[in-house]
Amino acid sequence: MFNKVEICGVNTAKLPVLPESRKQELLKTIKDGSSSEKQKAREEMINGNLRLVLSVIQRFSSRGENPDDLFQVGCIGLIKAIDNFNCEKDVRFSTYGVPMIIGEVRRYLRDNNTVRVSRSLRDTAYRAMQFKELFLSEHDREPTIGEIASKLQIPEETIVIALEAIVEPVSLYEPVYSDGSDTIFVMDQIGDNNDEKSWLDEITLKEALRSLGSREKRILSLRYFQGKTQMEVASQIGISQAQVSRLEKAALDKIKKEM
Repeated sequence: MFNKVEICGVNTAKLPVLPESRKQELLKTIKDGSSSEKQKAREEMINGNLRLVLSVIQRFSSRGENPDDLFQVGCIGLIKAIDNFNCEKDVRFSTYGVPMIIGEVRRYLRDNNTVRVSRSLRDTAYRAMQFKELFLSEHDREPTIGEIASKLQIPEETIVIALEAIVEPVSLYEPVYSDGSDTIFVMDQIGDNNDEKSWLDEITLKEALRSLGSREKRILSLRYFQGKTQMEVASQIGISQAQVSRLEKAALDKIKKEM
């Protein structure tokens, strides 16, 4: 999908790459230059970082989304990064820009997700994410859940639930590793601590049932699979209810002993 040359009408093979020194010059001009200088520097900065957007959206190629749409969304993240970058911090632009672009793409994917999340929960999550981006630009680190909760005056539990609610679901058949022949999917990484115990118990139960006589098997089948009372079983088999009770108890004790 990403092997084609053009995305959104842009020839990706001819995208310019700006050196970091030039990026810093443009960012300072955007902050302190005249209106015309700011506009010209902003355009050059955007065009000079489109390859950065392209490299980011390739991470989402397995989602099946249209690359043109992802590229446009990524450009929005790039513009936000340019407009909010703090030149006083000793940070490369890509270090700040990549998370901003990723965040914008993830928001787009969440908004187009088939799993519906309540408006209030989504709003809480977006407010938390906006604060995270602002905090990251000012402190060069992500805030803790406690810091987010304190800023928004919302309980920490609500923040956690809101952020988890808008996480993009992952398909069980999404590949996590491939060596060219055998592919490992997400479902291959999911286990159940009771899996081994369950099938061992099932095998043991089958072996225990095989050791029962035909009449004991029939009694258990009528009692526990067909839901009949001991009186109904006695009438159907042609023995007394006391005999049914005795045979049933003996059969269950035998199974318990076997297991």
